[in-house]
Amino acid sequence: MSNETITGPMGFRTAAVAAGIKASGKLDLGLIVADAPCVAAGVFTRNKVVGPSVVIDRERLRGGRAQAVFVNAGNANTCTGERGVKDIETISQLLGRQVGIAPEKVLVCSTGIIGHYLPMPKVKAGVKAAAGALSGSAKAAGQFARAILTTDTRTKTAWRVLRLDGREVRLAGVCKGSGMIAPNMATMLAFITTDAAISPAMLRKALREAADRTFNKVSVDNHTSTSDSVLVLASGRAGNGCIRRQDGSYERFVEALWGLCDDLARQIAADGEGATRMVTIRVTGAATARDARAAVRAITDSPLVRCAFNGADPNWGRIISAVGYCGAHFEPDALQCRIAGHCVYRDGRPRPFKAAAVSKKMQQDDWAIEVDLGAGSCHDFCYTCDLSGQYVHINADYHT
Repeated sequence: MSNETITGPMGFRTAAVAAGIKASGKLDLGLIVADAPCVAAGVFTRNKVVGPSVVIDRERLRGGRAQAVFVNAGNANTCTGERGVKDIETISQLLGRQVGIAPEKVLVCSTGIIGHYLPMPKVKAGVKAAAGALSGSAKAAGQFARAILTTDTRTKTAWRVLRLDGREVRLAGVCKGSGMIAPNMATMLAFITTDAAISPAMLRKALREAADRTFNKVSVDNHTSTSDSVLVLASGRAGNGCIRRQDGSYERFVEALWGLCDDLARQIAADGEGATRMVTIRVTGAATARDARAAVRAITDSPLVRCAFNGADPNWGRIISAVGYCGAHFEPDALQCRIAGHCVYRDGRPRPFKAAAVSKKMQQDDWAIEVDLGAGSCHDFCYTCDLSGQYVHINADYHT
């Protein structure tokens, strides 16, 4: 049986334990450890308020190498001042001693409630227990996928295989994210392993390209978090010729990485807090890329539009009016709109359609809103979901 998890690519082990960080007693601390130093890259939140893990990981990745990842859920270790920084250093040193690697080769991620100090006695015990349970099994990887969850309702994983220079190259990813999700990144952590041989510069470039087209196209509630991180470790053990420039091998690797990240991004949107369906917002015919993005964001960020999604209401008026105030250039009489494949508005006028049929399509798990501005050739999109009463309940009950 094949292992299509983050321990599937050659050179990686994982472990997860219930350290007591979450009050629920569920798994809440995980490790990824490579057999040897890996080429590594990361992309992070653009929020100016960030956890110390983001600051430290950015610095440690300047050299393009890492060998281990620590992650905990239930506590974001954000807005914790100097103590938060010291706690990360303590974790790095302890994990380094446990698995025999340099502390500066450890990347640290935390997710959960903001403004609370990490319970370090529990964290230390958890690191020791996890380090002693490291395994290359699919079971261990599955436990890691559960340990990083917060308000998620399910784990999120993806797998891709390609051939480079006659060698099989594997990529695997796992992520968490359900609420506080918006472009520039989202409240999400994603961890990707691959056995591809690739230079640090090319891996950084590939990850940025993939993230911009996937993770930065997800919005659940237009709220960018403080801890968002996507980390990639490449062991190089597949034996392909090392990718050092933008050649055919690089393009194939980027395409596989994009597919993996897109898969994970779509899973985040589908598991938005309280969501019952995923919706893709597509805008075409924009005069500029900025106009396309503005129109997409106006539709995506409208609570009125998103509530209509939840009610399976083909209320095209909310969509058209959102486009109208976004600031994009277009002629209103050229505007077109399709909901779940049905044309409901064209050339500035409503089109006859069967509301019951469209509503039935809107009750499906995955559909799209398509708007053509009729002003040019630029386009953009966003993955989102409906806004339900359950979303309000989840966040009203989520206390610090």
